[in-house]
Amino acid sequence: MLLLVAVVWGSSYLAAKTATQALPVLVVLFARYALSALACLVLVALRGRCTRDELRAGALLGVTQAAVLVLETYGVAKTSAANAGLIISLTIVLTPLLDRMVGPDSGRLPARFYAATGVCLLAVALLMGGNGFHAPGTGDLLMLAAAVVRAVHVVLVGRLTKGRAVRPLQLTAVQMVVGSALFAVPAASGLPTLTHLGPPAWGQLLYLALFCSVFAFLAQTWAVQRSSASRASLLLGTEPVWAVAAGIGLGGEKFTVLAGLGATLMVAGTYWGQHIERAHRTADNEEPSSSTVVRRHRVHPAPVAAEADHPGHHLR
Repeated sequence: MLLLVAVVWGSSYLAAKTATQALPVLVVLFARYALSALACLVLVALRGRCTRDELRAGALLGVTQAAVLVLETYGVAKTSAANAGLIISLTIVLTPLLDRMVGPDSGRLPARFYAATGVCLLAVALLMGGNGFHAPGTGDLLMLAAAVVRAVHVVLVGRLTKGRAVRPLQLTAVQMVVGSALFAVPAASGLPTLTHLGPPAWGQLLYLALFCSVFAFLAQTWAVQRSSASRASLLLGTEPVWAVAAGIGLGGEKFTVLAGLGATLMVAGTYWGQHIERAHRTADNEEPSSSTVVRRHRVHPAPVAAEADHPGHHLR
């Protein structure tokens, strides 16, 4: 599921860049959030109301997710779609570090994990070189800031939802409503431009809203609840590969040997890192004494392992 999210998000940079060529950035963001919120609220009306936990978590995550998207959208408007997708992949290094610095799972990861992230960094360098990466500009720096904020957001998703009865659909709906409210006033002056859009531009906005937002956020939350923020970041780290693929297949960018090598290393590095992190997390869960296990069971009545055995737990 996370790999499919990476594919969708990889293609989102080209869609967002094209949309910002026809509309102001804030209008694109508001339209994306408003369409997403409408779709989510319809689904929520069919599935049940939001709980207090979902409202609290969704409000905070809505702010951090909006921060990620505003940095990404302004960034991709000022750089290439390929560069945007490549720079954001630095999240795969930042997220595991943040995830292990705070919370009950704090601790050092095995050296092999950092070797895997080193492979991913080498892959990013090759992809950048293979597609003519230039000296960092305003758009590149904005994408770097987006990578930092996205790492914080992914960690927060794990911290605020794991062990709690938080449903991905309701949580995503709250995030979309919060984002719509945040961008409504800043985008107000540019909203009349929406009346002049043709079918292709509306298609891009719908794709960004329904696939890159509603589906991707739901899938990400659902998956992180059953995994870890570090593991999620590694799978989502294949996003630049799909960003380059979209640029080549749809944007007319040239494919080079370096780009192909970088894409191969990115996939290999993310799966290697995923295996290492999963083995390390499993070992951590088996090490505590029986008394510690009892205490953890009292705090978290629904252990992560049990949730993984029942994929529909939170959705039900």
